[in-house]
Amino acid sequence: MKTVAMVLFPDFLLLDMAGPMEVFSVANRYLKPESHYQLTTLGTEHGPLRASNGVLVHTDRHIDQAQEHHDLLLVPGGPGAYNEKHPPLLDWLQGAVRRAERYGSICTGAFVLGHAGLLDGYRVTTHWSYTERLIKGFPKANVTTDQIFVEDRNLITSGGVTAGIDLALAVVARDHGKKVAQDVAKVLLVVMKRQGGQAQFSPLMAAVAPQETPITRVQNFVLEHIDEAFSVERMAGLANMSARHFARVFTRDVDMTPMEFLQSARIDCARSLLETSELPLKTVAYKSGFGSVRHMRFLFAEKLGLTPAQYREQFS
Repeated sequence: MKTVAMVLFPDFLLLDMAGPMEVFSVANRYLKPESHYQLTTLGTEHGPLRASNGVLVHTDRHIDQAQEHHDLLLVPGGPGAYNEKHPPLLDWLQGAVRRAERYGSICTGAFVLGHAGLLDGYRVTTHWSYTERLIKGFPKANVTTDQIFVEDRNLITSGGVTAGIDLALAVVARDHGKKVAQDVAKVLLVVMKRQGGQAQFSPLMAAVAPQETPITRVQNFVLEHIDEAFSVERMAGLANMSARHFARVFTRDVDMTPMEFLQSARIDCARSLLETSELPLKTVAYKSGFGSVRHMRFLFAEKLGLTPAQYREQFS
């Protein structure tokens, strides 16, 4: 029997807890009693803890009363994970993970592990909208921005919210085989392996900075004329710079090359059209500046892991 412990703190995200725990609970229906997952919740406070949606949760025991060993120790995300540090929890985690076979986080629970010094030297992920914050906060971690979940040695981390279900299914598949995990996925009406990664949910291009500079003027001009042909030379001319100097300044200010910006802007434009209209793919490609459906399809597959048609089916 494998023990799975979920560590809770004030303002945690309820779905981060409930999703993975439900996977292990349903898995028990297909397993012999001696192979069941034994589920437990541990709290940082005595008495009930309030989740970020207001629901009160009574944990099985306080972290100080936790058993010595857990096969899997998980930390959920939520505002309490990325806005607070919970020193007693961090101290406890540092010892608890050394006694656990595996440990991990769901969504922004990675911030709790990071503050405990448990991400250094590991490949990890978190919710797509918090990856940049995780990168800046924990530079010794190797943050992956696109994957639904990441396994590195005995650490497993997942992307946002429902990705915790994907993480738990991967654990079940490793522990008891793909067939059991597939049966659980069918009960929960989820797929075993999603098409694409987290990039399909996040914009590829950040909003243009509000400050008026030669670079932001070029960015805004490109966005307003996205269906036109652009080269580094044309963009540099708009900024009254040489192509070489423009490319260097653009990359420094925007953290991507001019052509990467153009490519991301075209993809985001196409995504918006696919989500909000029924325009033919040929028209979407033309309005987004790709020139052809073939080129648009290639870049969608490369950047999002989906074709434009698959993207429309999932998000429109």
